[in-house]
Amino acid sequence: MIPVRCFTCGKVVSSCWEDYKRRVNEGEDAAKVLDSLGVTRYCCRRMILSHVELVDVLAPYQ
Repeated sequence: MIPVRCFTCGKVVSSCWEDYKRRVNEGEDAAKVLDSLGVTRYCCRRMILSHVELVDVLAPYQ
């Protein structure tokens, strides 16, 4: 689960995650997708680019 807000500046970044993931999987450039979603700060970009979804991987072990 992606954090709701950026740890550094507090901007809401979770609302961009689904669109970002879908568009990058379709083959668009990640930088251009982030620009079009309005994620321009380095700290917010870091939150999205470094996120790894582990929920699906760890769910069977509960």
